[in-house]
Amino acid sequence: MTAHQRNLSASIDPVKLDRLAEVAIKVGLQLQPGQDLLLTAPAAAMPLVRRVVEHAYKAGAGLVTPFFSDEELTLARYRYANDASFDRAAGWLYEGMAKAFGANTARLAIVGDNPMLLSGEDPTKVARASKANSIAYQPALEKIVNFDTNWNIIAYPSTSWAKQVFPDDAEDVAVAKLADAIFAASRVDQDGAVAAWDKHNARLRERTEWLNGQRFHALKYSGPGMDLTIGLADGHEWEGGASTAKNGIVCNANIPTEEVFTTPHCRRVSGHVVSSKPLSYQGTLIDNISVKFEEGRIVEAKASRGEEVLKKVLDTDEGARRLGEVALVPHSSPISKSGLLFFNTLFDENAASHIALGQCYSKCFINGDKLTPQRIAEQGGNKSLIHIDWMIGSAHTDIDGIHADGRSVPVFRKGEWA
Repeated sequence: MTAHQRNLSASIDPVKLDRLAEVAIKVGLQLQPGQDLLLTAPAAAMPLVRRVVEHAYKAGAGLVTPFFSDEELTLARYRYANDASFDRAAGWLYEGMAKAFGANTARLAIVGDNPMLLSGEDPTKVARASKANSIAYQPALEKIVNFDTNWNIIAYPSTSWAKQVFPDDAEDVAVAKLADAIFAASRVDQDGAVAAWDKHNARLRERTEWLNGQRFHALKYSGPGMDLTIGLADGHEWEGGASTAKNGIVCNANIPTEEVFTTPHCRRVSGHVVSSKPLSYQGTLIDNISVKFEEGRIVEAKASRGEEVLKKVLDTDEGARRLGEVALVPHSSPISKSGLLFFNTLFDENAASHIALGQCYSKCFINGDKLTPQRIAEQGGNKSLIHIDWMIGSAHTDIDGIHADGRSVPVFRKGEWA
């Protein structure tokens, strides 16, 4: 580590960083004695990685195996690799990951790369590389979206990311500000972080239990630029906060999280909606997304910025134009109150109610762990290489739950739980 890097690391509160690592292991994963852990992270996140590994072994981890990425290495590919490189991905690596997850290895991802890293690169190459990687990643991704094992995502305030969020500040100030924002959103800015997560999970559980008791047939959204009806999958189940993986371990997949979510019926979505916040996707900021759904499929799509990239995403496969997730987040969530655009879905999706294009979660079905892929599809679950969340909620959003007999129940009024 250079002197410059040490100075930047000094901008990050070491006590809160350690709390985040502890929460990732004890709350995010609830790592079990003897359980292995596979960890991915940017090289810049090494200070957090070291603390995570320490807490993992203190919790009795069997073996922790880290994999690192680096922004300069990523850029080198786009600048010097031959053209054929962009249609390839390390399938052998993902097959190995899938084998590990199938053998009860836990999964932790630390995010923190510059969200606009590829903004200056050839968008066609970016799209090709992304598609190749998505295809190769399927064996491992299926284990994650099906909750075969306990998994968790947390974030580290890298310098390049911090400068995107706080472009007018000096590097050390930007890093300190982003670190504080991450710690606050992740509920590790105070003592007793594990207990705070227990209380937060209990509140989210109350919401999911109420929604599951209602058994709504659809959700009706109304507000500025929004007249949207989202049918819910047959036998859908709402999830939020802590969730039990197929291996029996209760985990919090995302830290932070403010959402409750379920599976929409991919063939029963109609109407139109506009995004309430920009979507940062692989180095492109896609703003003012406007789409029209017919029979579950996006038939019109526009954006004031990044429209070309949006349309490439929608053409990934048949399922890319259909929904795989619908999530409810109150406008008063801590991340919304921060007023920040993080350029990172882990945070930005928790600032507003949102929908996701692409792959559904089999977990969000009653007895989802026993359903075959064919049965999930019959009940309305979507299949795709992608899963991309984008925000549609605001302080002006009203949402009603619609029962099968047409009865309507207020769920959200002006962006808050009714």
